[in-house]
Amino acid sequence: MTKTLTKGKPFLLILEFSLPLIAGNIFQQFYSMADTLIVGRTISVNALAAVGCTGSITFLILGFVNGLTSGLSIITAQRFGSGDSEGVRRSFAVSIVLSFAAAALMTAVSIPLSMPFLKLLETPAEIITDADIYLKVIFIGIPAQVLFNLLSNEIRALGDSRTPLYFLIFACIVNIILDFALILIFHMGVAGAGVATVFSQLLSGVMCIIYIHRKFPLLCVRREDFRMDLRNIRIHLSTGLPMAFQMSIIAVGSLILQSALNRLGAVSVAAYTAAQKIDSIATMPMNSFGMAMATYAAQNYGAGKLDRVRQGVNQCILLSGGFSIVMGVVNIMVGRQLTALFVSAGETEVIELSHTYLTITGSTYVILALLFIYRFTLQGLGKSLVPTVAGVMELVMRAFSGLILADLFGFPGACLSNPLAWAGACVPLAAAYYWTMRGLRKKEASPEAHEKGSILPGFERRNPC
Repeated sequence: MTKTLTKGKPFLLILEFSLPLIAGNIFQQFYSMADTLIVGRTISVNALAAVGCTGSITFLILGFVNGLTSGLSIITAQRFGSGDSEGVRRSFAVSIVLSFAAAALMTAVSIPLSMPFLKLLETPAEIITDADIYLKVIFIGIPAQVLFNLLSNEIRALGDSRTPLYFLIFACIVNIILDFALILIFHMGVAGAGVATVFSQLLSGVMCIIYIHRKFPLLCVRREDFRMDLRNIRIHLSTGLPMAFQMSIIAVGSLILQSALNRLGAVSVAAYTAAQKIDSIATMPMNSFGMAMATYAAQNYGAGKLDRVRQGVNQCILLSGGFSIVMGVVNIMVGRQLTALFVSAGETEVIELSHTYLTITGSTYVILALLFIYRFTLQGLGKSLVPTVAGVMELVMRAFSGLILADLFGFPGACLSNPLAWAGACVPLAAAYYWTMRGLRKKEASPEAHEKGSILPGFERRNPC
């Protein structure tokens, strides 16, 4: 059911909205984690490295379409906050058209480029064939990924963060069952892990369709809602494309880093893969608080309540900062034991290298927490350009680690890529947030804003939907 975030205590609203996101994002990670864990345990370390070395490539392709769907849903949230029911439906209709046009394009482009990407990254010969097979399966399933991400983002835009979680839990269970069945019973190898992931994503997307049809009349689009006008398309692309390119820019940095890891050998790739899976779970709370701020800021911006945006950011910094410290300590203290879930106890070199990664990144999680809050809040306010610039800073820092530090210091040098990227991106994001809020305060106080009744361009403040 829809829920407005424009009324009530910001701290409690953000926490309540974030908790399902945290659980949902963790289960989202279980898709790929189940693949790596089961592949590493049931096939070989090389198979684990083969699946793991594809992460930066899939991030490049899937990150673009996922960033696009996230950006499109920001417009829906803003219109919901301003009370524009018709605008919500038309926003959803435009988002459907743009998302699946992007999905078709990225699928057609990515499949034939799978092997060239792997060769460009100097993927070790012993793992390149399996990596290519896994990549092609994942790329065939891009429309399934887009379906779930688009629909879940639109549901969250209207204040419901719980329902997508339930679908993810069910789909994750299906994914794990299929992983074991396709790998152990049908002997499909890494291809089986890819098929299980794609099918699970498709299943969760279909469940979202059914739920929207039954429970979200505000998102039940009609034929006339699909009338495309250039102004509406431009508004959506002005938010969606910067977020899409931001994710791809960050992914390019990951590709450069992956190339450096590949030069260090399969053991380093396997260690980085296992540590990154643990790291992705640990950082989910911070990411989820940031995602909550995107919807929270968008709805309150649409309602013209800038004071609530400022309160939400300040309280979220305390909330997310506390989580970041706890998760960092956990990774540093029990990193070796967590890595042992992915590889056998005899793989001592993999375990030690993985712990090095977790120690370096875990000690800087506070910076990441701030980065997510500022980035997603700016996106919720419709300010997507600066987050894209921050993505360029992440690219520069990761390239520096991959091209210079990895050669100078080996694996620890490569591990410095994340902390450096987070610090480099956080500075412009923080500056942009405070500058933007200052500008919006002046705009809010202007006679024109009082006359129109809203600071949201193109919309007047109305009664809640």
